[in-house]
Formats: sequence, structure tokens, C-alpha cells
Amino acid sequence: MNPTQDSRPPTHDSRLTTHEFRSWVEIDLSAFAANFRALAKLTPPNTFIMQIVKADAYGHGALEIARTAIDCGATALGVANADEGALLRYHGFILPILILSPALIPEIPLIIENQLTPTISDPLFATAFNELAPANYNVHLNIDTGMGRSGAALSQARQLYDLCEALPNIFIQGIFTHFAAAENDPVYSQHQITLFHQFLAALPHLPQYIHSANSSAVVNIEHCPGNLVRFGALTYGFYTDASQKEIIHLQPVLSFKSRISQIKTAHKDDYIGYNLTYKCSHDLKYAIIPVGYADGYDFLLSNCGKVILHDTLLPVIGKISMDMIAIDLTNATHSVTGDQVILLGNAPHLRVEDIAALYKGSPYELLCQTGRRAPRFFYENDKLISTAPLLRREFVSSDYNNDKLNRIIEAAMQQRMQGSQIADFVYQDILKNIFSDQDNNIHFRHDFQHSINFSIPSDPEMQNYFLTKTSLSFRKILNSASFRIACANNEANLNRYFQQPDVEYRWLLDESLNLSPDSFQLVSASINDIPLYFSTRIINNCLEITCYHEKLHKLIDQEVLFRIDTLTWYPRNYHQLTVYITGITHKFNLDFSYPPELKMENIIPILSGKQKFPTLTQNHNSATVTSQDWVFPSSGIIFVYNVD
Repeated sequence: MNPTQDSRPPTHDSRLTTHEFRSWVEIDLSAFAANFRALAKLTPPNTFIMQIVKADAYGHGALEIARTAIDCGATALGVANADEGALLRYHGFILPILILSPALIPEIPLIIENQLTPTISDPLFATAFNELAPANYNVHLNIDTGMGRSGAALSQARQLYDLCEALPNIFIQGIFTHFAAAENDPVYSQHQITLFHQFLAALPHLPQYIHSANSSAVVNIEHCPGNLVRFGALTYGFYTDASQKEIIHLQPVLSFKSRISQIKTAHKDDYIGYNLTYKCSHDLKYAIIPVGYADGYDFLLSNCGKVILHDTLLPVIGKISMDMIAIDLTNATHSVTGDQVILLGNAPHLRVEDIAALYKGSPYELLCQTGRRAPRFFYENDKLISTAPLLRREFVSSDYNNDKLNRIIEAAMQQRMQGSQIADFVYQDILKNIFSDQDNNIHFRHDFQHSINFSIPSDPEMQNYFLTKTSLSFRKILNSASFRIACANNEANLNRYFQQPDVEYRWLLDESLNLSPDSFQLVSASINDIPLYFSTRIINNCLEITCYHEKLHKLIDQEVLFRIDTLTWYPRNYHQLTVYITGITHKFNLDFSYPPELKMENIIPILSGKQKFPTLTQNHNSATVTSQDWVFPSSGIIFVYNVD
């Protein structure tokens, strides 16, 4: 589980501020880092650390928390399911990701596609996973030593281990167990340790990773089995037991804030809120805060919640509504509409464990549900570095159909460019032209190699032409079990093939030549070194060559290597050769070799893309054009020459 550093996003645009929102969540990444390092000091030397980021990092934002944990030394991430792991992969995290909960058999393709590490707890899943996984795929086994939740029961654990050892596509990289009460029951925890040690001692050999300690066990239990620990609750800054305060100092990471939306006056014997649960014993001023249980402020905080306004602790009065709460302003009479209110966070009596204790709730649950309709603002050293969206769901393009995705792209362009005119041009004239009709059929080419060789023909009747050999190779996702090559001696006829995705090569023949295999010959074509069959026909004044093979059906949707070799003729009196690049291409190399009679005068690149000027190399009888960047359609290279 060797980590690879993931890049941090650029500093956030400061134009977006908390003043724009009814409520918001602030995440102090510096506090998280301090908690992580404090825990790390309590771990034995040479111990690997897995940061648990399941449930969107306990409501804190999995992406930013994961990046910070990696900065602090985490070597792996832990999630609850395949979707959470896939989201991390989508955003570029490449270090190991362990799915801690049992996965479902339908999730296996998603696990393999995203190179996630599954936890295996039963033989049925192990057998199913083995059927689809590539050889020696890493898995971890979960052994239930008394938690009574997931994991293989001790009576069946050795049988599961032996099965996984025998399955050819499964490699047991790790074995773990989970404590039921590490924070406050050392006797039962020691019982679990004894059972786990007994299981491990009976194995023929141990895997690379053994782990049992969560963050509470790191603080409360000495000599936990394993060389890896799982950092969870305590890194987020709340104590799972009061005894931990004497061992480690933790800083709350999350704060939930809102502002006063209305100030009212109630009189003695008035009621506030649903079902008349709060009756005023005297005249009072009170404020409405625009959050409720739909925002994750728990309904059970009715008549017992606390908030802070102007450094003063104030009570919540009445029932929590879906979208509003009321607070008593008796001790904060100088408040006005718009004043900031702290509902949860790093303030006296507002730590998540304090608020959860008011209604005998769970701090885990409260954190996970807090701020469902609020954006997150991430701070590092008191500086805003990034935000997360209102709906608390990171953007994943596969969540949307084509029509909705197009609307999102168009709206995003307008927002990014701060105006519709230039955004409409970019979207309508550029993106739609690239994306054409079906986004999911677009596959770019890369490692594009094209060589063109002019030579003097031996046939006296063809002395007005160069014998032209071309060789083309590139990598691309295969869309179907066949593709076409098109040749025409009229530009208008050939243009019909430029928008057809199954046409992989196009050649414009001189009008003086007959449109026939004698003038344009496909010498060979292959995919992944499979020689292809091909058939030729003339249709609509074009020469069409269809290349195919029955083995290609098994390669569809895989990246393959195309090779195409042709033989044709090119007029000596043209004085220029233009090579077009008609698709999105990453990295290309174009070689043009020619006889001594041809004198190269100029090479003119017309590249649409980031790199406008490729590398040009010219020798006595050859010229090479190379680009290591992206090239967009409508690009080309013009070779200008004279012929003696």
C-alpha cells in the first residue's frame, strides 16, 4: 500500500463567500491534520495508516479529507462501498482503496474497473469474484471476533481462508478484525485480541497486512495486532469516550453555521412551534434560523438544542421544523437579522459529542447528516482553499444522460466565462462539433505514427507520379468488428466520410487517376497483429475498403493497435503535400521521406490544440513532425517542395 501523492486543487476563487448562503459548513483541514498527527504519534513505529473516508468522510468531504490525510502520511483509504471508491478514482486518487463492508456480487465489475480492494467475508462472494477478477487480485479477509456484524465467523474463517488461497485469481493481501467497544471496554477488547491471535497463529503464513485497530483502539488499547491501523472518528475531532481527553487533544474539524432570518416577539403564554410544545413563561424576543431537520439538524434537538450567537450560548425553543428552528434571544437582545449563528462546531458546549448527548444521540450520525443542503467551505491555516456544492454530491458524468449532460456543460461554460455570447460560441461551434451526436462513441487516438514515402516508379508510364507508400499506426478504443478506408478523386466526395466514425483512413486521389485498386491499394491492415480480411467496392464515386475479422468481436470496447499500409500515386507537379489530422489525437509523429529530386522548401504546421508549434526535424531526404500534446480536428501539416 505505497502511497502516491495526489495533487491538490488550485486555491478557491474568493468571489464565492458564506454570505451568499442560508447555512454553510466549514471544514478546518488544519485541525484534521493536527488530529491525524496526534494519533500517528500513538502508533507503533513502521505502522501503515489507512484513513477511513466512508460516508463522505463522516460528512466532512471525502476528497479534501483524503488529500489532507495523504499529505499527513496515509498510505491507503477505506470506504464503505464500491461507489465511494469509484468516486475517489474518478477524482484521481491512485493509492489503495479498501472497501470495508461486504460487497454485492453485482458490484464486482465496478470494483475491478476501479481497482478497488474488496473485503471478503463469505465463500459465495469469493467464488463469484474469482470468476471475474484478473490473476492475483488483492483482497482482504474480515474475521468476526465478537463484533457480531460483518466478517466471517470464527468457526468458518479458516475454511474461507483456505478457499481464497486455492482460488487462482484471488491474492490475500490483508486480514483484519474490528473491535466492538475499543473506547470503553478493555476486557472485551482483549478477548477479541486473543481470538484474533489464535486465528492468525494457525495460518500457514501471514499476509502483507494485518489490522485490527481503529482510532479509538489506537488511544485506548495497547499492543493491538497488526502493522496497519485504521484512522476514523478521532481524526474528525470528537471523542468516543470521555477518558480519551486525558490521552490526546482533539480539535473539532466541522462547524455548521447559519444566520438569523427573522426576529420576533412573543408574549407570556404564547406558543412557539408545532404541537404547542413550548409555551412562553414571560415576554421574550426570539429568532428564526433557516435550518431544520431537512438540513441535518436533528429533530430530537427540539426544546433542548443549543446555539451560539455573539459568543453567547442560547437555547433552541419549540420543535425543530423541516426548514426552521427558533432560538431564545433573552440573553442576546442586540441581535439583528443576518447575524451569524453557530449550530455545531469548535465552540464551548457545541462539540458534536456535546450536542449529540443532549438527546442521547450518536455523534457519528449527527456529523454524517449535518448540512445536507449547505455548501462546504474548506480552510487550511485559516485560508479558504476550496468549496463543495450545495447538494453534497460530487459531479460524476455517468450519473447523467446525454441531454442533461449537454445542458450541464452549456450552463458550466456560461458560468465559467461570465457571459453567454462567448460561451455559446465555444459550446455550439467547438464542443458540439467535437462531440457530434453521441458522446459515448467518441474515442481519441494516441501514439499516432504516420509515415509517407515518395519514390521514383520503375514504370515509364508513371513517371509523372511518385510511387507513394504510407504506413499508419495508432491506438484507439475499438467500436465495432469492422472499419472502413475511403478513397476518392474528388474532395467533395471524400468529405462525406469525414463525419463517419467507422472510417479510420481517408486518401484524396488525383483526378487524373482512375478510381480503382490499381490507383489506391490496401497492402495490409491489422488490429493487435491480427491480419484483417478486406473487401473493396466503388460506391457514390468513392473507393470503399471494409476491413474485418471474426476475432474483433472479443476486442470491442478495448484499446487496440491499428496498423494500415497502402500503396498509391502522387503527382510530381503538385509541389505540396498536405496531411490532415481528422480526429482528437494525443501524441503524433509524421515522417515524410522522398528522393533527391525533391527539394523541401517549407513545412507549415496548422495545429488546433494547446501546442501550436510541433517539433520539426529535417534531413537530406526526410522530414519529421512530432507533437507530444493534444491535437484537435481540422489540424494538418503542409509540406512545400520543388521537384527537379
